[in-house]
Order: sequence, then C-alpha cells, then structure tokens
Amino acid sequence: MANVYIFDDILTKGIRSGQMPGRSQEARDWYRKQSRNFKQAWYHSTPTKLMSTEEKLQPVTGLEPGRMYMFFYDPKHKKTLPYYDTFPLIFPFRTVDGGFYGLNMHYLQPQLRAKLMDGLYNYTNNSKMDQTTKLTLSYKILKGAANTRWFKPCVKHYLNPHVKSRFLAIDAAEWDIALWLPVERFEKASKNKVWADSRKVIQG
Repeated sequence: MANVYIFDDILTKGIRSGQMPGRSQEARDWYRKQSRNFKQAWYHSTPTKLMSTEEKLQPVTGLEPGRMYMFFYDPKHKKTLPYYDTFPLIFPFRTVDGGFYGLNMHYLQPQLRAKLMDGLYNYTNNSKMDQTTKLTLSYKILKGAANTRWFKPCVKHYLNPHVKSRFLAIDAAEWDIALWLPVERFEKASKNKVWADSRKVIQG
C-alpha cells in the first residue's frame, strides 16, 4: 500500500472493525465517511506530499490498465483547453501509441465519484482488494452499462511525454479513500466550474 498516513490509518481502523473496502456497500460507505471526516490527514493530502513516498512509484512504462494511479501532468494543448487537471486520479483503460486513455475521477465531485466507483466495482478481476485487483474496462463496457453512466466527463487522453512524474499506484483497498482526497489541481477554472460542466455532460 502507498506509504501515506491517511491510507494507513483509515485502513488499519477499518480492518480492525471488520470492514474490508470494496467488499460490500456498507464497507465502502464506512471508508468514505472516515476519509471525509479524517481532518488530521489533510496535512498529507497535497500532490507533493503524496508523491514524496518512494513506495509504489512506477515509471511511465509500468502503467497497468485497470489500476488506480496519481501523477503530475502538463497537457500538450493547455493553451486551448478550457481547463485541465495537473494531478489526475485515473483508472487507465486503454493504451495507444504514445499514450493512454483513462478515467480521471477528479472531473466528478466526490459524491458522484463514489457513485461511479460503485458501478466500477462490478468489473474487478478478483475480490482480493489488494495489488492484484484491477478493473477490466473498455469504452464499450462503460458506454453500455447503466451503473457507470457518470463516466463520460472523466474520459481523458494522456500523452506519455507530458507525464511529469512517476506514477503513484494505489491498491484496491485504498480506492475509496483516494476518491475523497482533495488533491485535484485544476488550471484555468475552479473545481466547482469543472464539476458543474461535468454534470451537464452527464445529463446531456
């Protein structure tokens, strides 16, 4: 697991209370509530602090579709984009020449991230909730499933040369905690503006 205090502390408390993230709706709700309320941990919830750990950092070539990652990114077309996230929280689901497509969960407000995540749990390759657990996704699956209908504003194309850090891999046991970390870093627009636009995309 990533060596970050908010992950370790909440996971330890959850496991001791018999909750295993991702295994049930009750467990997911418990971890999300703990993440929202764990005020002491926000000190560790900045991109720089999260990326300061050496554990689980992987080179660009080590990206594995279906796992969750955080990384620094500088878009090629940032001058013409209305806004962009410089610290994505993604599930990559397709590799292409020179880059990859992924779901950047930051484009949804936390409550909608949780709803999308509930749907995504239907597409895990196993129920271990560890470093071997990943999503088995494709655009066709996302588009055709009612339980992932919030995905549209999250689909982004990333170019490998514009990835500006190694990847922080987040194990499945930590997914529900990571959803609530306030580490989105939007440029050229506020997060509220981004989330409002995303709701319009979903409704449209």
